[in-house]
Amino acid sequence: MNNFFSSKYNRRMILISLSFVIFHLSFSAAQAQTGTWKAYISYYEPQQIVKAGANTLFVRASNGLYSYNLTDQSITTYDKVQQLNDTYITHIAWNQQVQRLIIVYQNSNIDLIDLKGNVTNISALYTKSMTQDKTVNAIYINDRFAYLSTGFGVVKVNMERAEIAESYIIDHQVLGTIIDDGCLVTLCSDGYYLAPLTSNLIDKHNWSPTNAYGKNAFAADTTDWDNYISIVETLQPGGPKYNHFGFMRFKDNVLYTTGCGTELDQRPATPQILHNGEWTTLQDDMTGVPGTEKSNWMFINANSIDVDPNDAKHIFIGCRTGLFEYYDGKLQKYYNKDNSILKTATTSNRYVIIYSVCYDSDGTLWLLQSEVADNSIISISKDGQWTSHRHEQLMDNGLSLKKLTSLIQDSRGLIWFVNAHYGKPSFYCYDIKTDSLVHAIVEFVNQDGTTYTSYNPHTIVEDRDGNIWIGTQKGPFMIESERIGTDIDYVTQVKVPRNDGTNYADYLLADVNIDCMAIDGGNRKWFGTRGAGVYLISDDNMEQVQHFTSSNSPLLSNNVESIAINDKTGEVFFGTDQGLCSYMGDATEAVDEMVKDDVYAYPNPVVSGYDGMITVVGLSRGADVKILSAGGQLVAQGRSNGGTFTWDGRDRQGRRVASGVYMVATATSDGKKGVVCKIAIIK
Repeated sequence: MNNFFSSKYNRRMILISLSFVIFHLSFSAAQAQTGTWKAYISYYEPQQIVKAGANTLFVRASNGLYSYNLTDQSITTYDKVQQLNDTYITHIAWNQQVQRLIIVYQNSNIDLIDLKGNVTNISALYTKSMTQDKTVNAIYINDRFAYLSTGFGVVKVNMERAEIAESYIIDHQVLGTIIDDGCLVTLCSDGYYLAPLTSNLIDKHNWSPTNAYGKNAFAADTTDWDNYISIVETLQPGGPKYNHFGFMRFKDNVLYTTGCGTELDQRPATPQILHNGEWTTLQDDMTGVPGTEKSNWMFINANSIDVDPNDAKHIFIGCRTGLFEYYDGKLQKYYNKDNSILKTATTSNRYVIIYSVCYDSDGTLWLLQSEVADNSIISISKDGQWTSHRHEQLMDNGLSLKKLTSLIQDSRGLIWFVNAHYGKPSFYCYDIKTDSLVHAIVEFVNQDGTTYTSYNPHTIVEDRDGNIWIGTQKGPFMIESERIGTDIDYVTQVKVPRNDGTNYADYLLADVNIDCMAIDGGNRKWFGTRGAGVYLISDDNMEQVQHFTSSNSPLLSNNVESIAINDKTGEVFFGTDQGLCSYMGDATEAVDEMVKDDVYAYPNPVVSGYDGMITVVGLSRGADVKILSAGGQLVAQGRSNGGTFTWDGRDRQGRRVASGVYMVATATSDGKKGVVCKIAIIK
């Protein structure tokens, strides 16, 4: 009985303290938990509608999936982060007998989902090592089975037992399958083949050609589409309009994105903006826009976007086909060879190539032109004056280098960019004030004397210590801040000690193809790769903090094309070839001076059952943080990542702390006393 009353007393005291905490904290309940993921999937274009059960529609849209309840009009979206096991859905079909939807992905992975949202994965076809084409072309439902028409034959899936029952390798590309008159019949690229169901269908010799069928026998049932497309067209599941995010830039808590693309992978320009959880697509209908009167041009492969520092409504986009100027979401003008100093690589406006645009701190827009005579660097002043800054070092055989890109302005006011073309891989530093190239580095050596001539640079960034990082197909390289502006006789390749008792070290991410980079609030480096996912490297470059791949995390794809970070929240966005997702990181932009009202923890209170990280924000860089009990005992301690510190709710012995109110005491990196906030833990 005494323990009972004691417990009630303790909880009452905690609640009293909690009211004090809530009253004094600036806390946003909307902040996502550190370490969580989110997918930003497009559901814009309906592709397939399947009626399931009495009142549910499953809709495949933009190769994503959502469901609509006809009774209560609710919408549920599905993605790899929340429920599914893969991305880019190519086919869906409902099995009425087993009450499950089969989902087939582009890579031949398979999910089953029921009306309660339970998902079961069947990965056997996806993981099967085989030389034949595993692409699924169609689904046919019969009894409790789904018959998948593939590039090599037919795969029979038992949807009740969630397993592949049999595979029939008939060495023909199967485009459709039906069961008719006791036979399994296939429409193939070279005719029709069938086999009696009573025969051994695994034996290809039991399959024979037939002329008894036509393509209409294999036509997809459009009943659900015809009955419900008028409803589906009115639905708004949310998300972006497109799944292309080849370039991203954060400005003032707003994410600006474009699609990028290549000659072989042409993409619509897809300019999209994310602000306060809402997506806006900039105008992509060019009818009547000045500069678009003449034909023979396309709004494709938007490579870069930037925002006027003096007016956030004013935006420029550099494309393969010229320069596009927006105001308040509307396209104001299209600049090309006919109405500006821009040049074309051919005779038409389809190749007025601009891979990168960037505003400087004074509001002048800078852009790079590739594969043209006369132009390389171009500036547009605040009053609209265009100037070409031609430099011979940026020319090759009379034309500007083939892929001048990744424009940035560093903290010194210098502009950096790369030539991301294998023909002449190189990177450059340009001084705006003197109109001169400070550095023009083509062939270089590292600090150990290793020469690099073929290294294909893709991207360039500045870290928070003023060092310049170049991401290449050979890994990341660095130019230290103090060497910028001097004669650079080598480029640093960071060495990471093996710590195995030897004096050996390895180059940081050597030979990893770095496609994009970003620096978080804690000066940690995020490296996006082609084929190897995302790496997070510590502030001192010595530790691999994270390595996210599509198999060990909700990352949508191992091909990461762009990274952007919201320094206010710590959310890290990854633009992949399969769409956009994000990770709530544990680093935010540091403040110059810690202020009591701006230092707070979340979640707060920490309720029973919560097992995630507790996050403290509003800190200065490298702040010393101590977690103290109500009695003043040290519970945990560490240093902030930029403006953020995270605590796992455990003491120094790794034990979960008891209920109570805990003090967060801070001090600056040089030892000056900081501020205090409180965390209430209720169990």
